[in-house]
Amino acid sequence: MVTTILDPGLSGLATVVGAMVFLWIVSVVRRDASIVDPFWAPGFALVCGVYVVRLGGTNRGLLVLTIVVLWALRLGAHLWSRNRREGEDPRYAAWREEHGARFWWVSLFTVFLLQALILWVVSAPLLGAAAGRSPLGVLDGIGAAVAAFGLLFESVADHQLREFRARPDTSGIVLDEGLWRYSRHPNYFGNAVLWWGLWLIAVAAGATWTVVGPLLMTFLLLRVSGVSLLERRLRAHRPGYEDYVRRTSAFVPLPPRA
Repeated sequence: MVTTILDPGLSGLATVVGAMVFLWIVSVVRRDASIVDPFWAPGFALVCGVYVVRLGGTNRGLLVLTIVVLWALRLGAHLWSRNRREGEDPRYAAWREEHGARFWWVSLFTVFLLQALILWVVSAPLLGAAAGRSPLGVLDGIGAAVAAFGLLFESVADHQLREFRARPDTSGIVLDEGLWRYSRHPNYFGNAVLWWGLWLIAVAAGATWTVVGPLLMTFLLLRVSGVSLLERRLRAHRPGYEDYVRRTSAFVPLPPRA
């Protein structure tokens, strides 16, 4: 199987690197590195499309492509709308201030090419699934159902967050309604679930090794760009957040603690 997927895998890497370099050029012109964020999910759809085309468009490949395209359209549009409204992400703005005139060059490696590499590694289940030649089976159905649940969960959580932010009186207030009553980060939880569902489809194709994808995605959501980073901001700007932390699960939805 390694021989089968080597060329398509390298084609996917070259594609996502090329796309990120193009985005980097646009970011230098616009002075806005945040344009990388809305591309994150569509980047997976792009690389999955490369895998499916290179590997012959099997039913399993088309299944994962459909799931990823739906996820990419929703999350990409959500992040694009957020970035249009809020401007450059504070992380990138801080790095721009730190590196000064060198940021245009530093950002190529620390933002764009790094994300290209991470995206490619996380996409391993898409490659493994697209390379499978066995007929679709029960495990594929379970994986698709898990991924669909994750997509729905993430979508509902983001919708509830968007509705909360649209209210005129939420300054300093914590969102603890809907799915946010049971998890402090239900959108990130749904994202992780989706990738574990995609991995189950890859397992159905015999590619258990692709577990690196959902493991890395879950680690990123929990420890790098997701929960940990956001929690630091919220603790500093939401007076009631400490109490919310005490009664609410950080990631996996659970009944609130008394």
